[in-house]
Amino acid sequence: MKNSLLKYLIVLLIGFNSFAQDISPYIKVSETSESIDQISKKIIDALKTNSFEILGTYNPSNKKSLKVIAFTNQNLKNTVIKVKDRGALAATFKIGLVKKDGQVAISYTNPDYILRAYLGDNYNSYKAVFTKFSSDLKTALTSIGKDFKPFGGSIKADKLKKYHYKIMMPYFTDPVTLNEYSSFEEGLKTIEANLSANKGSTVGVYKLIYTNQKVAVFGVGLKSTSDGESYFLPKIGEDHVAALPYEIILQGNKATMLHGKYRIALHWPELTMGTFMKIMSTPGDIEDTLEAICN
Repeated sequence: MKNSLLKYLIVLLIGFNSFAQDISPYIKVSETSESIDQISKKIIDALKTNSFEILGTYNPSNKKSLKVIAFTNQNLKNTVIKVKDRGALAATFKIGLVKKDGQVAISYTNPDYILRAYLGDNYNSYKAVFTKFSSDLKTALTSIGKDFKPFGGSIKADKLKKYHYKIMMPYFTDPVTLNEYSSFEEGLKTIEANLSANKGSTVGVYKLIYTNQKVAVFGVGLKSTSDGESYFLPKIGEDHVAALPYEIILQGNKATMLHGKYRIALHWPELTMGTFMKIMSTPGDIEDTLEAICN
């Protein structure tokens, strides 16, 4: 009887600790004295060798000292699309490269953090797939570095599925509608054409299209010097560059985006209200830019 009670208490304690666990948005792989171009090629080769798919790359803020590599793999793509409420947003992960004082810091968006936040209660339904994705990613990047240190603030695991920055601030479930079309095909054609034309000082970094499910995700670089990445990124922290690019998701005939007050706060959870106020116009600026792409 005592043994059974002890086992029960251990299981209960382990379960409690997993819910109470603090999770950070980024994992730092290492630093290197190699150039961004050199280490970028090595990272891309390592990912491809381990069955990851490179979706796109770009330099946020138009800076050669910053670079993002967007990637996914087949199992992750095929799993997250099963989650109807914008699950496809969780299909793409990013590696960020930041050159500072002659060293390039290499980091990536933490799958455990993003997947819990974007998929909510569905996270546990497919946890085995997500755990393998994280493990395979770490294995792929061990040829690049061996630090794997979490950074960028933290949020308790059980809070991520209903995360919001402050009271009255938006949740994941409060997306911004950018446009509605007569069909998925019309929306796809419109968005692709506007990104190809670099409308609104933007650049299309990647696109992920699920033709059968009529879902598409577009990674959009915000190149405007007046209100784009070069305006807000230095104010909130370039070390979190793997948060970029911003996304448009087209589901059926409706294009939406995550609210800036949700998405920015999620990727910069240490932001003080004072710092957030310095980019007070940014959520609206991003909405205006992405809305223009969808029209």
